[in-house]
Amino acid sequence: MAASNRRAFWIIFLVAFGLRAGTLILYPPDVLLPNTDWETGAIAESVVRTGHFADPYRIPTGATAHAPPAYVFLLALLYWALGFTLFAGILHWLIVLASYSVMYAMLPWVADRLGVGREAGLLGGAVGAFLVLWPGEVEGFAGIALALMSVAFVRWWSRPGGADRYSILLGLAAGASFHLQPALLPVILGWLVFALWRRRGAGSRRGALLLFVGMTLACVPWAVRNQVAFGEQFFVRGNLGLELYVGNHPGAHADVDVSARRGTFVHPTTDLVEAERVRDLGEREYMHRKGREAVRWIRDDPAAFVRLTATRIAYVWAGPLHDPPIAAVFSALTLLALVGGWRVLPLLGPPQRAALLIPLAAYPLIYYVVAYQARYRDPINWIFLLLAGAAIWAWVSPSTASPR
Repeated sequence: MAASNRRAFWIIFLVAFGLRAGTLILYPPDVLLPNTDWETGAIAESVVRTGHFADPYRIPTGATAHAPPAYVFLLALLYWALGFTLFAGILHWLIVLASYSVMYAMLPWVADRLGVGREAGLLGGAVGAFLVLWPGEVEGFAGIALALMSVAFVRWWSRPGGADRYSILLGLAAGASFHLQPALLPVILGWLVFALWRRRGAGSRRGALLLFVGMTLACVPWAVRNQVAFGEQFFVRGNLGLELYVGNHPGAHADVDVSARRGTFVHPTTDLVEAERVRDLGEREYMHRKGREAVRWIRDDPAAFVRLTATRIAYVWAGPLHDPPIAAVFSALTLLALVGGWRVLPLLGPPQRAALLIPLAAYPLIYYVVAYQARYRDPINWIFLLLAGAAIWAWVSPSTASPR
């Protein structure tokens, strides 16, 4: 397997996908049927039935920017082609599971390109293949996008000043990825800062400027839509005020699931009164008010906010500590990644180190201040697996476990 990235890809993919697809038989049909229980499915149904990107909550509330558009339109295309049938629902989840399987299967190739060593990627991908947890809908796709861009940015940094065409295309790709997962923005900005720091000449500034132009061009169409729909500008999605409130209000817990069990989870997706407020106020005004409520509570009780933030940071790195089995898996993976990073990172060049470390530092930032869900870490889990694979390979074959 280590002799061929293509062979390793298909073996890991088939194992990962087979294990995940097999779990679908454990769920009753009503779970797999297309539904409007959550925002992406509700908006996708609205797109198909009415042609409007709208109504993400329990009742019709009008135009929305709650979810980024890329995945919603993919789901809407699936429902438009197959209808709101059980087959469409099963195919939807198979596509989601396939995205996770691809993310793990591409690790040997990614490790090869980033200099960590194909064997480390093979081991990391194999561990990921057997790490079967309930997936997020968009996180697997975001992980693939992040892994591809990490390789692309290393290639961009190696070009003197960055080729103009490559810079614009990479910027367009980065801008498109924001419509899949806006939390990728801090990572891209971090990589841009690294490029400007590493090469301080005019060529570097030109390449960074062209990349930024490409990002902006990719974001213009959806920005125009938001301006027309809401009369104001914001970055891709507009639910930050609500998410900030969900994680920071009296009785809130760091984890969404715990808040739901306590009865302190307040969200228009599950709460009819809140959905009616969205309808009556309009989504943008509702989000602004929720954001102000959260900020006011943070100012009134900063100690509680610090405790919640510290807990969320711990959850991102060690897993949900209130759920020991899952936390044990997350913590073991993090510890192995630390060992692998300690061994492999000093042997890599600055671009390769930046490609791996900046996402770990920048991607989780937003999730330190909003309510935690385990799926939030999924797009950077491949980095943990890659570094953990390097640690395992160093123990298995210490004489040959040197990065390339």
